Amino acid sequence: MLTVSDAQLEAWIAAFLFPLARILGLVAAAPVFNNAALPMRIKLALGLAVTLAVAPILPPLPAIAPASWAGLAVLLQQGLIGLALGFTLRVVFAGIDLAGELIGLQMGLGFAVFYDPQNAAQLPIVAELAGLLALLIFLALDGHLMTLGLLAESFSLLPIGAAAVPAAGWGALLRWAGMLFGIGLLLALPLVGTLLVANIALGVLTKVAPTLNLFAVGFPVTLMAGFVVLALSMPHFAPALEGLFGQGFEALRAVLLAGR
Repeated sequence: MLTVSDAQLEAWIAAFLFPLARILGLVAAAPVFNNAALPMRIKLALGLAVTLAVAPILPPLPAIAPASWAGLAVLLQQGLIGLALGFTLRVVFAGIDLAGELIGLQMGLGFAVFYDPQNAAQLPIVAELAGLLALLIFLALDGHLMTLGLLAESFSLLPIGAAAVPAAGWGALLRWAGMLFGIGLLLALPLVGTLLVANIALGVLTKVAPTLNLFAVGFPVTLMAGFVVLALSMPHFAPALEGLFGQGFEALRAVLLAGR
């Protein structure tokens, strides 16, 4: 007769529950996986499927009962690690949204907002376009698969039961988060610079011809100039995002390797 002791049962539950906490933390924060349009059941099923695939290859786990206070602390620790990993990749998409907002504001389209199901918020139409393009490029580059690969590797670099993300890791994460505004500004710089020149030219034109209605002429000019620069910039958008996604994955690896 097959008998299972309490220690064996707790070990089996811990081998599944502890990695599930980290995986669900990443699913809750990482791009693509945290899309608000995805039902919660789909996200939970994804977390369970990834856990079943990853659990057999995990390093040996510490003998901690999941129902104890120490087990609860490990669960919270693993969830926090997953959130940190997902937030590291989310910084790139937040910078892209910021660039879209800057572009829309300079073009005069700040009032044209659109509901973004991914962020569950109202975003300018240009920011929504930039976010959708970034999401498609991320999927085309197999970014979601690379994310899952780094997640599986994180269990070797930062084993379950070991110390949480060290201070150096949080420092690397904060430094990378500080790049958010730089990413947004660099992506929006060509259009912002072009519209700045256009606005200066309109200001000089208003001084030369005071009777000119600036509001009737300026808005169509800035709008047309913005669309022209956007059209010219589109071929260079994918290579720029590819480099930014690469930096995001490097920052993710830096967070994991900070304590080694």
